[in-house]
Amino acid sequence: MKKECLKCSQLDKCQDSFVSWIFFLIGLIAAIAIRVVVILDSYHPWYGKIAWYVGVLGFFIFFVYKFKLDNTRSILILKADLVNKIDKRENLSFDDYRLIKDILCALSSRKDRINYFFIFFTSIIAFLLALYLDIFRR
Repeated sequence: MKKECLKCSQLDKCQDSFVSWIFFLIGLIAAIAIRVVVILDSYHPWYGKIAWYVGVLGFFIFFVYKFKLDNTRSILILKADLVNKIDKRENLSFDDYRLIKDILCALSSRKDRINYFFIFFTSIIAFLLALYLDIFRR
């Protein structure tokens, strides 16, 4: 399947760059770490603490990265006054259309969809395992 944003000026943000994959992996590791805290804690409290620290630090790093990306997009939208232009149904310039295209391109990240699925899936697994450990194993 050919990507529509190959000529997008936000290419570095919506393409699967090495940096974006690094932060994506940090986010996934953090998601796993947070979800295994209770499970690891049942084996040894130190394992649970290590998982908690890895998860919280990983989420901090990941969300600083995501905040930076979202903040950059917000600044671009504000500078171009896009919300006001669209609200008033003003004619948009070529640059306005390009900015909208670039933002839509960046928002259609495949990694975000994978991340959401992974978080939902691992949350269910972690919940069921923790429930099992708390009810049946104690």
